[in-house]
Parts: sequence; structure tokens; C-alpha cells
Amino acid sequence: MAKYEALVNGLQIAIELGVWRLNTRGDSQLIVDQVMKESSCHDPKMEAYCTMVRRLEDKFDGLELNHIARKYNEATDELAKMASARALVPPNIFTRDLHKPSVDYASAAEEGPPVEPIEGSEAPSVAETPMAEPEVLEINAEPPKADQGMDWRVPFLDRLIRGELPADRTKAR
Repeated sequence: MAKYEALVNGLQIAIELGVWRLNTRGDSQLIVDQVMKESSCHDPKMEAYCTMVRRLEDKFDGLELNHIARKYNEATDELAKMASARALVPPNIFTRDLHKPSVDYASAAEEGPPVEPIEGSEAPSVAETPMAEPEVLEINAEPPKADQGMDWRVPFLDRLIRGELPADRTKAR
């Protein structure tokens, strides 16, 4: 599903940029085959994403999906390295933070195709990408009861709430 999310959002960004013809390369043979109708989707979630890609495909004069072996996909490898290192995104790379799936596959499983994007999943503006409100997790400051044993969340809560680190340097790191 992550590969489909990347494809859907890449297509939406290309549409926003006014791209008419696009040659897309991906390292997922399954996704390429499903979109090109060489393979069927057996999972309702995958079917919902595939349907969304096919709908976006209609907005192009030409869209070609090609499989490229992962070891030859250096651009994707570099982007993955930047993301895992939390490095700054170069100015020529378009990004968008996703907080929910681009397709509503829950209703797609009940109703079947067609699938529409979830509200708020439209492509970002090139001139100005709005900053989404971050989702906030409510933290319960109450420590666990003694009879429950050590809760794995306690060290994290100590750090988040009280700013305390474990005495062991390895654990603190």
C-alpha cells in the first residue's frame, strides 16, 4: 500500500504541475502489473488504490508505468536514505506529509469501485505547500500502578513529560 500511496501522490503532484505525459518507473512489479491490467487485485485495499491510479491515469494524454529492478532504481534509493536520515529535502523534490490514506478503502470494500480520494488528499500547490496541523497524542501523566509491573512507556513518558533520561547512557541514547 505504501508503494501505491507513492504512486497516487506522485500522479496527483504531476497533475497539479500540469504534466500531460508521464513515464513512471517503480520497483514493484505487482503494482505495475495491476495498473496495466496484467494482474488482478485480490485484496480490496489494493483494488481501491489500483482504481484510483486508473482514474488519475485518465487525466494524462499519456501515462506509462514501467518496472525497474530495485537495485537499478538509484533515485528511489537516495530518497529513501534522505527520509530515513531525516535530511532536508532538496528544493527540486516535491513532498507532502500524509496523515491518512489517499483512498477510502473501507467504503470501497463495502460498495466496490469507484473510489474517490479522501477529502484533503489533493495535490499540494507548487507555489505554496500548506503546513498541515500536526496530530496531537494526548499523554496521560499518571504513572502505572505498582502492581502492573514496569510499563514499557514509562521511560518515554519520563522524557516527554518531565524531561528525564535514564541513568544508563546506552538507554538514554
